[in-house]
This record gives sequence, C-alpha cells and structure tokens, in this order.
Amino acid sequence: MSQPSKAVLLTGCSSGIGRATALRLARSGWSVYASARRLQAIADLQDAGCHTLALDVTDEQSMRAAVDTVEQAEGAVGVLINNAGYSQSGAIETVPLDAVRRQFETNVFGLVRLTQMVLPRMRSQRFGKIVNLGSVGGRVVFPGGGQYHATKHALEAISDALRFELRGFGIDVILLEPGLITTEFGEAATASMSDVTSSEDDPYARFNATVGAVTKGAYDSPLIRLIGAGPERIAKVIERSISRRRPPARVTITPSAKIPIALRRLLSDRAWDAAMRRQFPQPE
Repeated sequence: MSQPSKAVLLTGCSSGIGRATALRLARSGWSVYASARRLQAIADLQDAGCHTLALDVTDEQSMRAAVDTVEQAEGAVGVLINNAGYSQSGAIETVPLDAVRRQFETNVFGLVRLTQMVLPRMRSQRFGKIVNLGSVGGRVVFPGGGQYHATKHALEAISDALRFELRGFGIDVILLEPGLITTEFGEAATASMSDVTSSEDDPYARFNATVGAVTKGAYDSPLIRLIGAGPERIAKVIERSISRRRPPARVTITPSAKIPIALRRLLSDRAWDAAMRRQFPQPE
C-alpha cells in the first residue's frame, strides 16, 4: 500500500504567519505549496524550497486550479492550512454590507469551499490534517470588531463540526487561537476603518476613531513582546501539531489570548461590558 500524501497547501503566504509557516515547513522537509493572490508576492519562497501557487480564496476557479495542481503532482492535499484572512473594524451600523460580505467571503466561505475541495482525496487516502487559523477573537469580543469576531466565532463552530465528521476518515482538524501577533495584521485592521461610512453628525465617529487607535496601539506597544509573539511562534505550533499522530483539537497561543479568554469566562456580561467601557467610549 502506497504512503498517503502529506503535501501541504497553505493559504495567505505573502506575509506574516503564512510566510513564516511556509519557510519553516520547507526547511523541515515538508512538500509545501505556498499560495497567495499575487504570485509576485511569494516568488522568493521558491528559492526556499516551496512550490508557489496563485490562490484567491474568494474565487472558485482559482481555488479549484490550485487544488488540482497539488493533487496531480502529489495525489492529494495531505495538510490544508487555512491561514488567509483579515480583520474588518468599525461599529456594525457603519460598515457597508459589501465590506461585510468581503469579510465573510475571505474568512469563512473561502475556507469552507477550499476544505470541501480537498476532502474527497483526503478521505480516499484515509489521512489528512486541516489547520484553521482562528483567533482569540473567536472566544472573546472586543467593541468595534463585530464583523471580524463573527467570522472567527464561525470558525469555532465549523472546526468543532468538522472534527467530529472527519475523524472516522483519519482526518484531524486543528483550530489555532492566537492573540496578538507581530505581523501586518494590525495595520490591515486599522486600514479597514476606511471602509466605514461617516458623516458630520456621525454618532460613532469618536468610537470608531478610538477603535482604530486602540488597535494600532495594541500592536505598537512594547508589551506585545511579553503578551504577544512573532509569526515564527505560530509556525512552530503548526509544525508541531501536524507532526503529531494525535494532534490537539484546539491550541490557544500567547498570554494575549489566554488571559482575555480566562477573564471572559469569569466575568458576567455586565461586568465585561463595564470593563470594555474603560477602554472604549460607548456610542450615545
């Protein structure tokens, strides 16, 4: 009986966690198919031993072409790492529905569709690992991030359901819940505020401005060295998880994830809201 494919298909490799993971896995001898929307952004990963693919998780044909390429070369995608994603910030009333749709298309629907595409071959070889990049934001909600948190809450449910549904086929599902990571993620979250609607009498103007400032401050603070981590830390967790015969179902990473989750579990809704009002001006 031939050995199952353990080839890795990884999304969102142009920077941050995706890039760090592609480099780490390639150095460790994994057959890595690193992908991004623009091939130019990951051209240098070829020199590091990765195969590179153009893959846009909001485009069905793009996803299908990438999966077909891996399956033709390797027989199957052995490990799917769903890393592509971003954060849309802003008070829910002020975020245009088109921006909300883009958030869900990238963070949820693309992930689900890509997973659906790789599963038939994974099942036939009775081996596979699916890693979903969730967030502390899937367990804890901060003001001004409702759209993003909704997508990460969705990943909690999707990962739990998949874990049960796929276990009998020899496929493991691993959900990662990182906190603050020193990548371009914070800058992208702050930039997403440009999508929100505003007017001269906007009742959310001060609130949205504070959300942007708090988000930027969290990633710029020297404290991030103590409570956060670099993308290499996440890459290490991913490699360790997919290398295990029985990987963990859920991994919470960094104190900036563990502490808020523990606090939210202890505090009532009213107490949590009161704590949030100390950091954010309540719209009124």
